[in-house]
Formats: sequence, structure tokens, C-alpha cells
Amino acid sequence: MSINQPQSKKVSYADYLTWPDEPRYEIIDGIPYLLAAPSRQHQDIVMNFAGEMYSFLKGSTCRVYTAPFDVRLSATVDNEEYQVVQPDISVVCEAGKLDEKGCKGAPDLIVEVLSPSTWQRDRIEKMNQYQKHNVKEYVIIYPNEKVLEQYVLDEHGKYQIPYIYKEGDVFNSHMFPEFTLKTSDLFS
Repeated sequence: MSINQPQSKKVSYADYLTWPDEPRYEIIDGIPYLLAAPSRQHQDIVMNFAGEMYSFLKGSTCRVYTAPFDVRLSATVDNEEYQVVQPDISVVCEAGKLDEKGCKGAPDLIVEVLSPSTWQRDRIEKMNQYQKHNVKEYVIIYPNEKVLEQYVLDEHGKYQIPYIYKEGDVFNSHMFPEFTLKTSDLFS
């Protein structure tokens, strides 16, 4: 099956595993999406956030991963998995969700830094999948606006109205209440 031709069937994780490592793709609802290389600004923000989170979680059972890192949201068998994303940052606290391929199931925290080529997918399709698969905390970072949106899953499995953090504010994680990050440090 060619990944450049229209698909007559959903693409599964088993199909994805037969493709070359480059270029990178995500699969949402069985549809493959090509991922472009991120900008330097995007990478700086990812590294600033991930570095602070890594230092904070050092010595705990939680692990921090940056893209490329396969997250199979449905946690089903490979030929029936149609949700494979590569979040900019994933924090996984259940060791049983980790295998040699990445994460099988929802991470506890996902961070996406918006890019011109992915912002709609991150804000709509992926956000819906993260909510559906119970990602407890989802943070969207707007690099040009220097804004963070923090979505927290409520007891009904729905994301609450987001908390908004602007430059000069201090971000506070819901999943890790002692983790704080000055937005000015994030965007520096």
C-alpha cells in the first residue's frame, strides 16, 4: 500500500510500522498525516518545557519523552490501532504503558507546541482524541502569541474551560501541582 495515494481503508499502526522511518507521520482516525520538521523556536520551547519537567520528575516513576515518540492512544493490537500520535512532549507515569515502540495508551500529560502546519490538527482532531482516550492534562503552547492553554480532564471525561497563561505568568501543572514554570523562561 502506498502512503501517497488515497486510502480505501483505514491505515493502522501495523501498516505504519512497514513504512520508512523518514518522513514521520501521525495517524488520526486511520488517516496518515505527514509531519514537517519543527522550527528552531518550536524546538527551543519544547526543550525548555521538557528540560524543566525532566528535572522535576527525576527520581520518580514518571518519564518524559519528546517527539519523535509513538503514542498509540487506543492501546489495542497493532492492526486495529488507528490513533498514533507524536506529541511534542509526553509524560507517562504508568510503566506498564511503555514498551520498545513507545507508549501504548494515554500519557498523563501531553504538550503540543503549535506550528503553522499542525495547529488545526492539534486544536481539533488531536484534542478530541486526547479527551476521548483520557489524557488527564493537555497543554497547547502558542509560540508567537506567548500563550499556554491548559486543559484538565474533569470527572466526566471532558476537558474543562482552559486555564490561560500569558507571558509573565507562572504555569502550574494540574497533574503535578508542585511543578511550576515561568512563562518568561519558557519563551526565552
